[in-house]
Amino acid sequence: MNLNFSVVFPYWLVLLKGLGLTLSFTMTCAILGSLAGFVLSLLRMSPARWLKAPTTLYVEFFRGTPLLIQLFWVFFCFPVVFRLPIPPYASVLISLTLYMAAITSETFRGALKSIAGEQHDACTALNLTPHAKILYVIFPQALLRSIPPLLSNVVSLFKESALISSVGVADLMFVGQNISNSTARPVEFLTSVAIIYFLVAFPLTRLVGVVESRMLRRYAC
Repeated sequence: MNLNFSVVFPYWLVLLKGLGLTLSFTMTCAILGSLAGFVLSLLRMSPARWLKAPTTLYVEFFRGTPLLIQLFWVFFCFPVVFRLPIPPYASVLISLTLYMAAITSETFRGALKSIAGEQHDACTALNLTPHAKILYVIFPQALLRSIPPLLSNVVSLFKESALISSVGVADLMFVGQNISNSTARPVEFLTSVAIIYFLVAFPLTRLVGVVESRMLRRYAC
């Protein structure tokens, strides 16, 4: 086998364009999914069974099924069931956001459980409305305590986003596969794609470790 990684360099702009699309999907779905996940966590902790039961089912379903199946269902089945055409980019956005919402809801639920009861009592004593209590007291504390696992979720979403190439979205993986097929150089290009994913994910993984250690020291004090 004659390896020649120099063949990758003429395509670096195309690969970077695919990486940009991957990152844009990752960040957009991470933000939307995290916000939805916080709402889901509140509903799951509700004493009302009619709220808790369906949200629990939603979270367990999306956490317990492969993301690829969810992606295919939205892309292929959603238009058939709801008789509504949906472009590939929208199907990816919906799928990744729904998946992110499910996994981050558990992150926020754990953070909400760690908030001391005195905080809730103080809100009651100050006569805060439920909206003000959640927005100004509960959410900031839950978000702060959730930062390390949320960053881990974002890294996982970034890596899982390689699956969106299966529905024809021109992300990094899709571009790498197409170029490797057209040039008959799968080893060079797929290896380069893997290295790009690693170069993005590894610093984020290290950042998670740093933030987590600092958070542990802070709460230990």
